[in-house]
Amino acid sequence: MPTAADPPSGHARPGTIPWPPVLLALAVVGAVALQQVMPLPWPGVGDGPASLIGLGFGAAGLAIAVWAALTLRRHRTTILPHHGATTLVTDGPYRWRRHPIYIADVFLLFGAAELTRNVWFVILAFAFAGLVTVLQIRPEERHLEAVFGDAWRAYAARTRRWI
Repeated sequence: MPTAADPPSGHARPGTIPWPPVLLALAVVGAVALQQVMPLPWPGVGDGPASLIGLGFGAAGLAIAVWAALTLRRHRTTILPHHGATTLVTDGPYRWRRHPIYIADVFLLFGAAELTRNVWFVILAFAFAGLVTVLQIRPEERHLEAVFGDAWRAYAARTRRWI
Protein backbone atom coordinates (compact mmCIF):
# COMPACT_ATOMS: atom_id res chain seq x y z
CA MET A 1 0.00 0.00 0.00
CA PRO A 2 1.43 3.36 -0.97
CA THR A 3 1.54 5.86 1.87
CA ALA A 4 1.40 9.61 1.61
CA ALA A 5 4.44 11.82 1.51
CA ASP A 6 3.87 15.53 1.91
CA PRO A 7 1.04 16.34 -0.51
CA PRO A 8 1.40 19.29 -2.88
CA SER A 9 0.10 22.61 -1.61
CA GLY A 10 -3.69 22.77 -1.71
CA HIS A 11 -4.09 18.97 -1.73
CA ALA A 12 -3.48 18.11 1.93
CA ARG A 13 -7.15 17.18 2.16
CA PRO A 14 -10.00 16.83 -0.31
CA GLY A 15 -12.13 19.57 1.23
CA THR A 16 -13.24 21.30 4.38
CA ILE A 17 -16.83 20.06 4.59
CA PRO A 18 -17.60 16.39 5.28
CA TRP A 19 -20.16 16.22 2.45
CA PRO A 20 -21.22 12.55 2.58
CA PRO A 21 -22.55 12.52 6.16
CA VAL A 22 -24.05 15.99 5.68
CA LEU A 23 -25.82 14.91 2.48
CA LEU A 24 -26.91 11.62 4.04
CA ALA A 25 -28.42 13.42 7.02
CA LEU A 26 -30.16 15.90 4.70
CA ALA A 27 -31.57 13.02 2.65
CA VAL A 28 -32.97 11.32 5.75
CA VAL A 29 -34.44 14.51 7.20
CA GLY A 30 -35.69 15.53 3.77
CA ALA A 31 -37.40 12.18 3.12
CA VAL A 32 -39.17 12.25 6.47
CA ALA A 33 -40.23 15.91 6.07
CA LEU A 34 -41.34 15.52 2.46
CA GLN A 35 -43.44 12.49 3.34
CA GLN A 36 -45.25 14.68 5.90
CA VAL A 37 -45.72 17.63 3.53
CA MET A 38 -46.17 15.84 0.19
CA PRO A 39 -46.85 12.17 0.86
CA LEU A 40 -46.31 9.89 -2.10
CA PRO A 41 -47.89 6.46 -2.32
CA TRP A 42 -45.56 3.51 -1.92
CA PRO A 43 -45.19 1.95 -5.37
CA GLY A 44 -44.13 -1.44 -4.07
CA VAL A 45 -46.41 -4.42 -3.84
CA GLY A 46 -45.69 -4.91 -0.16
CA ASP A 47 -45.35 -8.66 -0.35
CA GLY A 48 -42.74 -10.70 1.47
CA PRO A 49 -40.24 -11.21 -1.36
CA ALA A 50 -40.31 -7.52 -2.33
CA SER A 51 -39.79 -6.51 1.30
CA LEU A 52 -36.87 -8.91 1.63
CA ILE A 53 -35.23 -7.37 -1.43
CA GLY A 54 -35.68 -3.85 -0.05
CA LEU A 55 -34.42 -4.81 3.37
CA GLY A 56 -31.58 -6.73 1.70
CA PHE A 57 -30.39 -3.44 0.22
CA GLY A 58 -30.29 -1.93 3.71
CA ALA A 59 -28.47 -4.94 5.16
CA ALA A 60 -25.99 -4.91 2.27
CA GLY A 61 -25.42 -1.20 2.85
CA LEU A 62 -24.66 -1.78 6.50
CA ALA A 63 -22.34 -4.70 5.72
CA ILE A 64 -20.44 -2.74 3.04
CA ALA A 65 -20.08 0.29 5.33
CA VAL A 66 -18.70 -1.80 8.18
CA TRP A 67 -16.35 -3.74 5.86
CA ALA A 68 -15.04 -0.53 4.28
CA ALA A 69 -14.59 1.19 7.66
CA LEU A 70 -12.72 -1.81 9.08
CA THR A 71 -10.53 -1.93 5.98
CA LEU A 72 -9.63 1.75 6.35
CA ARG A 73 -8.97 1.27 10.05
CA ARG A 74 -6.71 -1.73 9.37
CA HIS A 75 -4.64 0.50 7.08
CA ARG A 76 -4.63 3.29 9.67
CA THR A 77 -6.06 5.89 7.34
CA THR A 78 -9.00 8.17 7.92
CA ILE A 79 -12.64 7.37 7.34
CA LEU A 80 -13.47 11.08 7.57
CA PRO A 81 -14.20 12.31 4.04
CA HIS A 82 -12.80 15.81 4.57
CA HIS A 83 -9.46 14.62 5.97
CA GLY A 84 -6.48 13.70 3.83
CA ALA A 85 -5.73 10.07 3.12
CA THR A 86 -2.45 8.71 4.45
CA THR A 87 -2.61 5.37 2.66
CA LEU A 88 -4.04 4.34 -0.71
CA VAL A 89 -6.33 1.46 0.21
CA THR A 90 -6.95 -0.98 -2.64
CA ASP A 91 -8.11 -4.15 -0.92
CA GLY A 92 -11.30 -5.23 0.83
CA PRO A 93 -14.31 -3.58 -0.83
CA TYR A 94 -11.93 -1.07 -2.41
CA ARG A 95 -10.76 -3.87 -4.70
CA TRP A 96 -14.06 -3.65 -6.63
CA ARG A 97 -15.08 0.00 -6.24
CA ARG A 98 -13.13 3.12 -5.35
CA HIS A 99 -15.86 4.54 -3.09
CA PRO A 100 -17.76 1.68 -1.43
CA ILE A 101 -18.97 3.74 1.53
CA TYR A 102 -21.03 5.92 -0.80
CA ILE A 103 -22.56 2.79 -2.33
CA ALA A 104 -23.38 1.71 1.22
CA ASP A 105 -25.05 5.06 1.90
CA VAL A 106 -27.30 4.69 -1.15
CA PHE A 107 -28.18 1.12 -0.19
CA LEU A 108 -29.02 2.29 3.35
CA LEU A 109 -31.38 4.90 1.90
CA PHE A 110 -33.04 2.19 -0.22
CA GLY A 111 -33.40 0.01 2.87
CA ALA A 112 -34.92 2.93 4.80
CA ALA A 113 -37.40 3.37 1.95
CA GLU A 114 -38.58 -0.22 2.27
CA LEU A 115 -38.64 -0.11 6.05
CA THR A 116 -40.74 3.07 6.17
CA ARG A 117 -42.59 2.67 2.86
CA ASN A 118 -41.41 6.20 2.03
CA VAL A 119 -40.57 6.65 -1.67
CA TRP A 120 -38.84 9.96 -0.88
CA PHE A 121 -35.89 7.94 0.41
CA VAL A 122 -35.46 6.45 -3.07
CA ILE A 123 -35.79 9.82 -4.80
CA LEU A 124 -33.32 11.46 -2.44
CA ALA A 125 -30.92 8.50 -2.76
CA PHE A 126 -30.49 9.48 -6.42
CA ALA A 127 -30.02 13.13 -5.45
CA PHE A 128 -27.45 12.02 -2.85
CA ALA A 129 -25.58 10.02 -5.51
CA GLY A 130 -25.34 12.98 -7.86
CA LEU A 131 -24.38 15.48 -5.19
CA VAL A 132 -21.81 13.26 -3.49
CA THR A 133 -20.17 12.67 -6.87
CA VAL A 134 -19.80 16.38 -7.56
CA LEU A 135 -19.13 17.66 -4.02
CA GLN A 136 -17.00 14.83 -2.62
CA ILE A 137 -15.81 12.19 -5.05
CA ARG A 138 -14.29 14.48 -7.65
CA PRO A 139 -12.35 16.58 -5.08
CA GLU A 140 -11.38 13.40 -3.22
CA GLU A 141 -9.99 11.85 -6.39
CA ARG A 142 -8.00 15.01 -7.19
CA HIS A 143 -6.58 14.79 -3.66
CA LEU A 144 -5.69 11.11 -4.06
CA GLU A 145 -4.01 11.72 -7.40
CA ALA A 146 -2.00 14.62 -5.97
CA VAL A 147 -0.91 12.57 -2.97
CA PHE A 148 -0.35 9.12 -4.51
CA GLY A 149 0.39 9.98 -8.17
CA ASP A 150 1.05 6.98 -10.38
CA ALA A 151 -0.19 4.49 -7.77
CA TRP A 152 -3.56 6.30 -7.71
CA ARG A 153 -3.75 6.51 -11.50
CA ALA A 154 -3.05 2.76 -11.84
CA TYR A 155 -5.70 1.96 -9.21
CA ALA A 156 -8.24 4.28 -10.83
CA ALA A 157 -7.59 2.72 -14.23
CA ARG A 158 -8.37 -0.81 -13.01
CA THR A 159 -11.15 -0.06 -10.47
CA ARG A 160 -14.55 1.46 -11.19
CA ARG A 161 -15.49 4.66 -9.40
CA TRP A 162 -18.65 3.64 -7.61
CA ILE A 163 -21.61 3.46 -9.97
